[in-house]
Amino acid sequence: MSAHEEKILMKGNEAIAEAAVRAGCTAYFGYPITPQNELIAGMAERLLSMGRIFIQAESEVAAINMVYGASACGRRAMTSSSSPGISLKQEGISYAAGADLPFVFVNIVRGGPGLGSIAPAQSDYFQSTRGGGHGDYRCIVLAPASVQECADLTYLAFDLADKWRMPALILGDGVIGTMMEGVSFPPMRDLSTLPDKSAWAVGGQQKTGRKSHHITSIDLVPASLEKQIIDRFARYEKVAAEETRFEEVECADADVVLVAYGTAARVSLGAVQEARKQGLKVGLFRPITLFPFPSKELEKLSNQGKKFIVVEMSMGQMVYDVRLAIHDKSPVHLIAHAGGVTPTEEEVFEEAKKILGGNK
Repeated sequence: MSAHEEKILMKGNEAIAEAAVRAGCTAYFGYPITPQNELIAGMAERLLSMGRIFIQAESEVAAINMVYGASACGRRAMTSSSSPGISLKQEGISYAAGADLPFVFVNIVRGGPGLGSIAPAQSDYFQSTRGGGHGDYRCIVLAPASVQECADLTYLAFDLADKWRMPALILGDGVIGTMMEGVSFPPMRDLSTLPDKSAWAVGGQQKTGRKSHHITSIDLVPASLEKQIIDRFARYEKVAAEETRFEEVECADADVVLVAYGTAARVSLGAVQEARKQGLKVGLFRPITLFPFPSKELEKLSNQGKKFIVVEMSMGQMVYDVRLAIHDKSPVHLIAHAGGVTPTEEEVFEEAKKILGGNK
C-alpha cells in the first residue's frame, strides 16, 4: 500500500507507534500489557524525544480519561492495550463517544475471557463493532492484516477520527502485533496543517476571544439526548457510505468464498492459493473495516450463488454479520478456534474442498 520510503523491518506494534507519531499524535497515555508492549515502548521513545506528551498512567482507567481530556483540548490523542485492558477503558470510551471526541485506540487482542492467555485471538469482535461500553454508539474499526497495514491504517485512523468526530479503533491480534515484516511509512505530518478544532475544542479563548466550549456526554433531557443520538447515527450512516473498505482475492469465479480478517485472513489466503493450484475455485473476502462492515459487497457475492466459510479466531462472532449481510441466501460455514489457537491453511483448505465436494 505505502511506498513512501525504503522499507524497514519491524513489528506490527512498532509500526503502529511510528505511524501514529507521523500522523500527528502529540499525546499518548497507556498502561503496559502483553502482547502490545512494543507499542507503548515505541510511543515512549518517539514522543519524548520529540517533546510531545507520553504518560504511563497508573491504570487503564486513568489512561483513557487522560485521552478524553487531551482530545477535548484539540490534541490528536491515543491509547492502546490488549483485551482485558480495553475492557477497563470502555467507560471512558463511551464517555468520549457521547461527547463526540475524536481519538485513536488500539486493541492487540489476546485470548479470553477474563485474563485468558497472551496468545493471539479475535474474540473481541462483538465488543469492538458494537461500541463496547454502555449506550448507543459505534467506533470506526480498522483491521490490519500485515505490518504495512498496521502503519497505513493507523495513519488513516487519525484522519477518520477527526473527520467524523468519533473514536477510531485499530483491531489487531498478537500475531499481527508481534510479527516482523518490511514496512514503509507515510511522511511526517506538519502539525500546523492538522485540522482546526477551535470550533468545538476547549481552550484558546484568550487568543480567539470566542466563548468557552463545554464538552460533556451528559444530557438530562430525554428528548434532547435522543436527538443527539439520532444525529450521531445519521453520521454513522455517512461513515458507512464513505469509509467502507475491503479486499477481494479470486472472488469473481469462486464457488466458495472464505471470509476472514487479520491473522485468519492470512491463513485463509494460503488456503486459497493451495486451492487454486489444485484447480478449485476458492476466493477470499477480507473486511478491512469491521465497522462499517462491508455488507453490501458480501450480499453481491451471495446473489451470485456462492457459498461461504467464515474463518475466525473466536467461537464465531463476525459470522453473525456475514449471515446478516447475505440474508441467508447462501450457506455459511464456520471454522472457529478460541483461546489463542489459530486455524491452519490445511484445515481451511480441507473444509473448502469438502464443501466443493458436495458435503454439508
